[in-house]
Amino acid sequence: MRPPLLHARCPELTGSLPFLRLGEAPTPVRPLPALGTRAELWIKDESGYGNGGWGGNKVRKLEWLLPEARRRGARTILTVGGLGTNWGLAAACYARETGLGVALGLIDHPVDEHVRAQLERLRASGATLHFLHSKNRLILAAPWLFARHTRGRSLPYYLPAGGSSPLGTLGAVEIALELGAQVEAGTVPEPAWLVTPVGSGGTAAGLALGLRLTGMRTRVLGVVVNDTLRLDRTALLGLARRSAALLRARGADLGGAVPAPGSIRTETAWLGDGYAHPTRAGDAALARASAEAGLTLERTYTAKALAALLALDAAGRLEGGPVVFLHTHGPR
Repeated sequence: MRPPLLHARCPELTGSLPFLRLGEAPTPVRPLPALGTRAELWIKDESGYGNGGWGGNKVRKLEWLLPEARRRGARTILTVGGLGTNWGLAAACYARETGLGVALGLIDHPVDEHVRAQLERLRASGATLHFLHSKNRLILAAPWLFARHTRGRSLPYYLPAGGSSPLGTLGAVEIALELGAQVEAGTVPEPAWLVTPVGSGGTAAGLALGLRLTGMRTRVLGVVVNDTLRLDRTALLGLARRSAALLRARGADLGGAVPAPGSIRTETAWLGDGYAHPTRAGDAALARASAEAGLTLERTYTAKALAALLALDAAGRLEGGPVVFLHTHGPR
């Protein structure tokens, strides 16, 4: 299988940072003129990434996290999310293929047909589901969850929501390195903006670090869709720097590749009433993407991110060059 670009860029990581390829790389990038934006619009399409089970950008994180869990001798991954968690479903599908169990602590949010379908998939995935309803109850239950899923001396490998640990964030570093290679090959012009939804922070943080490694001047526009976590620019930059520190600790020479404060911009006006609450703008963007561009979006992440992109473009706030929309939803 094709090795990660991060190993090619930093060969010293090959022996110290295990990786498990779970999809076909690179993911395609193509122009998206159908939506009629003022800026030249492109899409980097992660929706088809993954060899089976569930797809999308969550799989990128698991390529680094699953081999680390095995390296630690864990038998179970313990992680958290909302009732319709794409992350939890991807973790359950791919962990099972490597012989690892998954336990999910779930909190409530609005339920629609998509969430109902996700819950059915989660129930069928083999994961152990703990319905804890609220963030506070999840925190209080944490000691019990660890005890419940300890096997002998093997502690569960805990992963935060979305897999957005410093290690999981490397999945988006890899996406940015792919985009850099596609720019270098002339497949896509160097973008001024790379637009992504921000649900747990790992994708935006990893993109910022990866873009810095490519030497491109592209900035990340993160459309915040989650009000249960701190996801401002300072928090995202902090996560990017912790990922860089992890790479250095594993032996990588990154030079001065640390994202500058101006490398990330966050927007919160498209959140609506909160995480997983649909918005009119998001629903309109979802319908327009389907009718005009043939894109399948969902209401929690990608529809809100595209709604922000379209509104900011119309207001002339995405100037400076081409814009790339990172399509992260991966239905199966």
